[in-house]
Formats: sequence, structure tokens, C-alpha cells
Amino acid sequence: MIIVTGATGQLGHRIVESLVRSVPASQVGTSVRDVGKASALEALGVRVRKGDFAEPSTLVSAFEGATQVLIVSSNARAYGGDSLAQHRAAINAARAAGARRVLYTSHMGAAAGSRFSPMLDHLATEAMLRTSGMKWTSLRNGFYAASGIQLLGDAWKTGLLEAPADGKVSWTAHVDLAEAAAAVLVDEGRFEGPTPPLTGSEALDLTDIVAIASKLAGTPMRREVIGDDEFMKRVCARGLPPHVGEIALGLYRASRDSEFKTVDPTLEQLIGHAPTRMRDLLAAR
Repeated sequence: MIIVTGATGQLGHRIVESLVRSVPASQVGTSVRDVGKASALEALGVRVRKGDFAEPSTLVSAFEGATQVLIVSSNARAYGGDSLAQHRAAINAARAAGARRVLYTSHMGAAAGSRFSPMLDHLATEAMLRTSGMKWTSLRNGFYAASGIQLLGDAWKTGLLEAPADGKVSWTAHVDLAEAAAAVLVDEGRFEGPTPPLTGSEALDLTDIVAIASKLAGTPMRREVIGDDEFMKRVCARGLPPHVGEIALGLYRASRDSEFKTVDPTLEQLIGHAPTRMRDLLAAR
């Protein structure tokens, strides 16, 4: 049985939807924190069980019968939690369940020298997998296009986006990454260890995104650069913890260092069609 964690989330749910188009629903199990929010999964005919990385004992039942486990990465660190501890719990549970392979939603920017702290957690999780005793695949996903759209904030209304200096990013749609994950699960063993970067077909910075959004909206929008210190002041003025601001600022710093600009054809090869463009996602927005 293929187990997908975080299956009520944006990525996890789409992975399940893609999977059941290729394998019988009876061969797919899901691990969710709140079973009460999983009615859409139950409608697909897949197995639904409670599984919470923060409560490792719940993973015993959630992973029962697993041949492969897809671990959707935790963002607990953004809320003051320990993402690595949660990933370790999931890997240990997969091994205890007898899974022969673990897949993990990593990131194209996973590297020791990254200026964006989540990349360090992705790299550390890959190290855990390397010593887990199981076969493993790390899905080096491109940066979520939804995050790029979120960075626009109120610019749709105000016509102005103020943010630190940034760089090109190969923004990638959830739906495409979900299709790719399902394809790798179905074609088990296609990739051993980290995949090539699974990215969209173009790299855009915020100036590019604002220009596209302005044209689509039919209203003037402009992008102005503010300093890193000014950005942090504004984060704190909104009442957010400083560590949240540092994580966010790390994205800008890392993109300035070209950590996320690589464009690779592997995603298109996996899903069999051109990746969704940022322009199309912005049009839908």
C-alpha cells in the first residue's frame, strides 16, 4: 500500500487524486492529522487514518501495511516547532511498518550554504533518509508558485509591492508537482536519492510577476525595493515574531544569490505536458 502523509493539504490531496487515476484506490492509504477534515479523501475510496508527526504513536496505524510512504515535509519550524524531529518520527514509523521505500518532498534549493533556513532542514532530512536503511527518493521540488502569488500581498488593490531585493525563481505549480510525485510513486525506483530539480519552465522575479499581474488586472502596479532592515521593522510592527521575519527575509536573500533560478526539463518529462505557467495561475487568481 502507498501511504501519503499530509493528505488534506494542498499538495498531499492533489497527490492522492493523481494516484487514484493510476492505481486502485484500495492500494492508497492516507495519513491525516484531522480525520474529520478528510471527507473528500474518503469520497475517493482511499484508506483514511489519523497520523500526526507530532504524535508518533498515531503513525503506527496510519502506516500499517505500507510498501511506500510519501512524507510531505512539515513546516513546524515556522510556528516554533521542530520539523526535523517530526520528519525523524515519520521515517522511523515507515521503517517500523516495513516500507521498502520512503519518498520525501524536499526542495530544489536544499544545500548546506543556503540562506533560506528551510533548505537546511530539507538537506538534514535527506541525510536521515540516507542512513535509514530503506530505499529513498527525495523530490527536489521547485518553489511553490502559490508562495510567489502570496508575496504580492495587497498589491492587487494598492498597485504597489514593497519588498526586499530578490532574484529569479522557477515558480512551480502544486498540481504539477503532485502529478510528478504520483508518477514517481507508480514507477517505483525511477529515482534513487535526490531527483533533478522539478521546476516550472521559466524563472521570474517579483518585478516580472508584478508586470504580469498588472497586465492581467488592467491596472498599473509597480514594485519598489526596500532594505532588509526596513522589512524586518515592518514584520515586527505587524506583531509577528522576529524568527518569522528572518525566515521570510531568507527567501529574498537566497533568491538574490540565485538559489532557485534553475529551470530543468525533468518535471515536464514526468507529467507529460508543459508545466503550468505563472501567468496562468495569476489569471486564475
